Order: sequence, then C-alpha cells, then structure tokens
Amino acid sequence: MAYDADFGEWVREHFEGLGRLEIKRMFGGAGVYTSGVMFALLDDGVVWLKADEALVPAFREAGSRQFTYPTNDGRTMSMGYWTLPESALDDPDEALSWARRSLEVALKSASRRTKG
Repeated sequence: MAYDADFGEWVREHFEGLGRLEIKRMFGGAGVYTSGVMFALLDDGVVWLKADEALVPAFREAGSRQFTYPTNDGRTMSMGYWTLPESALDDPDEALSWARRSLEVALKSASRRTKG
C-alpha cells in the first residue's frame, strides 16, 4: 500500500460534504475516517470504499473491483472494500454519494460492535 498526501487532499475535496475527515496512515496506505469510523482506504491513488452485502451489488454494477491481496502461502484474500466507481472520479457529487453510502455501512458496523 502507498499513500500520497496530494491524493489525500483530492479525497478531502471530493468528500467535503461529509464534514471533517481524518486521514491516518496505515500499512503504507491510509484510512479515511469521519464520525469516529473508517469508511475508506487510500492506496496507490485508489479510493476503496467500505461495503456490506446490500451495497456490493451496486459496486459491481458500477464496475468497481473488490480489494484483494496475496498471502504468503499463495492464496488471495479479499476485504469488504470496493473501488470508487470510475464515473465518480470526475464527479464530486457522485463521489460524495458513494462515500455517504459507505459511511452508512461503517456506522452500522460500528453500532453492531458496540451493542454486541
């Protein structure tokens, strides 16, 4: 994973409608937080948005791909993060819409963890 601060600023501009964002470096990339939860990852110029079972079909339909990584034993692991659709890269309103949906997923997930 790699994080570029200029790319972080681009993300802040596109997602400014969510309010104050925190971008924290992690494992070479970065996590994007607001309202106390992480809803996105930044890696090598790609925005990866958190998704649940209900949101995955929309990401697939939009042409997004799921975050995967190779393990030391040759397997491929996946995480519940999907790329920001290409159509949203030049459309801040669409990017914000996707980010809001991912934030909802992150907030629900955090709520379940605190109740459980």
